[in-house]
Amino acid sequence: MSHNTFGHLFRVTTWGESHGPAIGCVVDGCPPGIPLTAEEVQLELNRRRPGQSRFTTQRREPDSVEILSGVFEDANGQQVTTGTPIALVIRNVDHRSKDYGDIAQKFRPGHADFTYEAKYGIRDYRGGGRSSARETAMRVAAGAIARKVLGRITIHAGLVQLGPHHIDRNRLDWSTVDANPFFCPDPGSVQGWSDYLDGIRKDGSSVGAVVEVVAIGAPAGLGAPLYAKLDQDLASAMMSINAVKGVEIGEGIAAAALTGEDNADEIRIGADGKPLFVSNHAGGILGGLSTGQPVVCRFAVKPTSSILTPRRTIDRDGNETEIVTKGRHDPCVGIRAVPVGEAMMALVLADQLLRHRAQCGETQS
Repeated sequence: MSHNTFGHLFRVTTWGESHGPAIGCVVDGCPPGIPLTAEEVQLELNRRRPGQSRFTTQRREPDSVEILSGVFEDANGQQVTTGTPIALVIRNVDHRSKDYGDIAQKFRPGHADFTYEAKYGIRDYRGGGRSSARETAMRVAAGAIARKVLGRITIHAGLVQLGPHHIDRNRLDWSTVDANPFFCPDPGSVQGWSDYLDGIRKDGSSVGAVVEVVAIGAPAGLGAPLYAKLDQDLASAMMSINAVKGVEIGEGIAAAALTGEDNADEIRIGADGKPLFVSNHAGGILGGLSTGQPVVCRFAVKPTSSILTPRRTIDRDGNETEIVTKGRHDPCVGIRAVPVGEAMMALVLADQLLRHRAQCGETQS
């Protein structure tokens, strides 16, 4: 299988399967001298870890990360990056492959079973193997390193839609996302969402979601006008996350309903003498380059395909049959996609920041 590496100067290669002994990644291109400990990476992984509420899969993985290379003690005894590849590993400890024995010969509708078989002639049916969202744990680990490269650039994300239910943006409060099981930035929506998803979960079904990711403090000029647009890279990164079926920047699809007057982000001079945008319909990106405003990206996650309702399918021999997917599955996989979205934003920005410095130096930042 090719194409397991993401990025240009800040590059991440992931490896491993859902039910294998371990998953891991190698981060290449991280500058030297950046303080980094396994505990810092673990803080991000803990936010994605399964089994933390009744609304996520009950697979009990501690997701304990080990740093195998790429850090060393500096003159002050502090662990810092050396500029060499940083290898990270997480051991799988709670995989139950027996849950998948009944479907080994069947293709699950909505999953990558059929397409993997069609392309490679072989697939790991245990939890989806390489196509499992288990792989995203390593993206979160790599994203923790990318955040260290970004310095003062901060990133936050949250669920802004669960199934058909939207947040009330008049109550938007990003400081509340870690205080509820949905990473929801609207505290007023939490109880209603809980009741709704409880019903979905008890029915053995699933729903989709929309995640919004915002980066604050990115300097103007990140990206390139043609084939390395910042929004192009973000769209590719978010679309690479499991179960994502749509990505938008700023107003996104809604911009099609606006007039030119409504959509234009007018510019004034702020109190500090610097350009000040009156609005941010563009999502912080114009012509593929960051404007210095918050970079705003949203992505839509489809309903989890593993459900208890019988679905029609075929087996490997071409026989028509039915399938019920048992096991431990998220009623809404979009919940745990929130820290993954943050990680992908961090990876894109770290890569773009290093590419910017390589061409323009520090003066333009």
